[in-house]
Amino acid sequence: MHSFDLETIGAGLPASALLGQLPPAEAYPRLVVEAPPGTGKTTLVPPLIAEHLRASLSRTGDLGRTAGRVIVTQPRRMAARAAARRLAQLTGTRLGEDVGFTVRGESAVSAGTQIEFVTTGVLLRRLLSHPELSGVSAVILDEVHERQLDTDLTFAMCRELIDLREDLGLVVMSATLDAAQWAQRLGTSADPAPVLSVEAQPHPLDIVWAPPPERALDARGVSRGFLDHVARTTVEALDAAGGSDRAGGSTEAGDVLVFVPGAREVTEAAARITALLDRSEAVTVHTLTGQTPAKEQDAILRPRSASTAGSTEHSAAAERRIIVTTSVAESALTVPGVSIVVDSGLARGPLLDTKRQMSGLVTTRESKASGRQRAGRAARLGPGVAYRCLSEAEWAALPDHTAPEIATSDLTGAVLDLAVWGGDLDLLPDPLPATALRRAVGSLVVLGAVEVNGSTAGSDLSVADLSVTELGRAIARIPASVWAARGLLDGAAMLGPRAAAEAIAVIESDRRAPGADLTALLRDLRSDRRFRSETDRFSRLAAHFGTADSADDDSAAGSPAREGSGAGRGSLRTADLGLVVALAFPHQIARLRSAAHADYLLASGTAASLPRDSSLTGSEWVAIAEVGLAGGRPIIRAAVPIDADTAELAGAGLLTTTETASFDEGRVRAVRQARLGAIELTSTPIPASLELAREAIAASVEERGAREVLRPSATFEQLRGRLGLLRGVLGLPWPDVRWSHLAQNLPQWCPAALDRMARGADPSQVDLIGALRTLLPWPEAARLDELVPTALEVPSGSRITLAYPDPDEADDGDDHPSGPVLAVKLQEVFGWTAVPRVVEGRIPVVLHLLSPAGRPLAVTSDLASFWANAYPHVRAENRGRYPKHPWPEDPLTAPAMRGTKRSGTMGR
Repeated sequence: MHSFDLETIGAGLPASALLGQLPPAEAYPRLVVEAPPGTGKTTLVPPLIAEHLRASLSRTGDLGRTAGRVIVTQPRRMAARAAARRLAQLTGTRLGEDVGFTVRGESAVSAGTQIEFVTTGVLLRRLLSHPELSGVSAVILDEVHERQLDTDLTFAMCRELIDLREDLGLVVMSATLDAAQWAQRLGTSADPAPVLSVEAQPHPLDIVWAPPPERALDARGVSRGFLDHVARTTVEALDAAGGSDRAGGSTEAGDVLVFVPGAREVTEAAARITALLDRSEAVTVHTLTGQTPAKEQDAILRPRSASTAGSTEHSAAAERRIIVTTSVAESALTVPGVSIVVDSGLARGPLLDTKRQMSGLVTTRESKASGRQRAGRAARLGPGVAYRCLSEAEWAALPDHTAPEIATSDLTGAVLDLAVWGGDLDLLPDPLPATALRRAVGSLVVLGAVEVNGSTAGSDLSVADLSVTELGRAIARIPASVWAARGLLDGAAMLGPRAAAEAIAVIESDRRAPGADLTALLRDLRSDRRFRSETDRFSRLAAHFGTADSADDDSAAGSPAREGSGAGRGSLRTADLGLVVALAFPHQIARLRSAAHADYLLASGTAASLPRDSSLTGSEWVAIAEVGLAGGRPIIRAAVPIDADTAELAGAGLLTTTETASFDEGRVRAVRQARLGAIELTSTPIPASLELAREAIAASVEERGAREVLRPSATFEQLRGRLGLLRGVLGLPWPDVRWSHLAQNLPQWCPAALDRMARGADPSQVDLIGALRTLLPWPEAARLDELVPTALEVPSGSRITLAYPDPDEADDGDDHPSGPVLAVKLQEVFGWTAVPRVVEGRIPVVLHLLSPAGRPLAVTSDLASFWANAYPHVRAENRGRYPKHPWPEDPLTAPAMRGTKRSGTMGR
């Protein structure tokens, strides 16, 4: 086992300040390293930890024991490969000897590998398969500030593991100023882990604001006009730094790094930049994404002196580069020679849309933290300039930090991983959001991956309440999304492992399907070596699933395609691809909407559209593997046409037959519907059963209101008002007669009326009054007329109907409910000194005193006060207007009268 020359590796790196800072007493370090991008922490810290472990064993005198491997995680494959290649170069060893890497589909390690760079996802799968991490002495989690979901999960698992294993070190490295929080997470709030800091050697950085003339995002995503603006800004930045003829090696005339949100924008922006360049200039345009072939990635990331060595056309200083990239180059990668950054200000990340019950990638504005890291790429090696394609005001409105993925992503896979691990959720940097957790558990139950223990309430649900099934453990071991893993297993059972594996390899590919057509992508991928390797790996996992000691996921990830394995034979038919996609994502089986050519309704109930000019346009049925969100609208990113039989076969668990009815214009109409989720397959008119009719009328009442549907009579409403007042004053056992309550219980209190309406009777002719009377409590109902009479006799001898208040408008918390209204002509109540009262004298009647013409004169519940104070004014204003009617000076002694002085009838 070779030693690492730390002085040589750290030469010229700011991170070399860490040498000698590790506490020697801590054999297996648990610490936080805080260092800005470009300081060399990813290069120097892993060999530093390896040498520290070796020295610790030497000090303890344990000569028969050797230090285990140091695992270093990177959030992306490109970064893991580049970091391993760089460290191997600095140590003068071949890649795969002392320093190696493992990423999905590729591996370069040996028995003697001391430092292994892996993606976080690879380590996560390894932890689930071999939780003890035997043979590993330290784990270094790099770029934890990015808060990717896999990183948070891996941290929680490793944090628990170091409490169980004293011979395991854990180091987290962050490029931002959140080291104190990570120190508490790694230790405790009272005893945080040590923090080692590296200060960058800042170079001057100029910021140029370059806002676009139009909005960056439209209904379909990043607008073409905005990409034109990014291209123009890039060429202007190149010219402002002197152009290729002035590229005499100065940093001001260095390479240009252009940040756009996704792979499609990378391709389109690069094409636009190329079209704008002067062909005489010695400038080359490159694209750098996760889809870029490994050799091209290596060439872009190799130091300029190495990448141009031996060139007969241009010296290293003569040719300038424009590299168009995504967030892959934001923090974990160093692109050499860059002194200019053009930042679109846009980023792409996962979003869980709980309203639509779907998840996907969405393009949004970047955070300030992200923007600063992008701009800092220009000043790593010397003075630089960053062009931001937004205004200063827009920059000021950006969020300070990018939200952690745990707060924005679909958690289905994460919850399954945690359930398999069985760890403590308290060790996660942030708790799982309750809504996303419940949705994830629901999906896992549908998949058959977990079972919920007991009768846990939804609001109190936690991962500890889940039991993982054997199928769930198998799904968790397959390095793919949970949906794709289930599709692999189901597809293998129906089509064989090879066909299912090729389909899943297409689904899991990083490549964008042209026009959202997965079949076209399959044709493009069949000549790709990495795709063939992925197909072989998935084929082995499908074929050997369930066997004891099946192939380890990491070794499978790194194994080359076997000769004669059938890779690339082109045996997978479109129909088979469609079946596997539908099996993997049954909730995303979709049918063309009527009168549309590109708009589809998914089985989940979400509507989504195909991109412009898609070859799938017009397909009756499609199975969708990926849906994105653009401008708030779901856009189909990857799909394959299927037929109706395939849709029903793959979506068998979503097939339902329901009988529903509606009530409109006094008629009940019922239909029997067959559905695949939210998609209607057939609809057949049927006679409505009484139960169905009752439900339809009740639903119509709830939707349109009881008065519109039932058309209750005035007598019914008066009875309801009387009962409502009794309920408000006396409470139980008097019934709740608010329509909000009655409408929910129509079949219980008026079944006969509903049955007559179901048979076609006019709602206004059915006996709702008798139905309402069935709610009267006995024996209290015998006093109904005594407590709340329907009418009162006034001094003139007239019997006037009382108008009781609407129970729906009454205030339940009012200690003094409003009494019934008695609308009566003023002359008919001469002689009354007090208003009558109802409900055992508790509630006064409200008098609406009217003129002889029936117009309101006064409202009162206090007649004594009215006669003494208001009546003189009323008399003065109205005696001339109504001279034929009596207006006595003393109304208390005057006889009550109906009609005029001559024709009127005196009261008793």
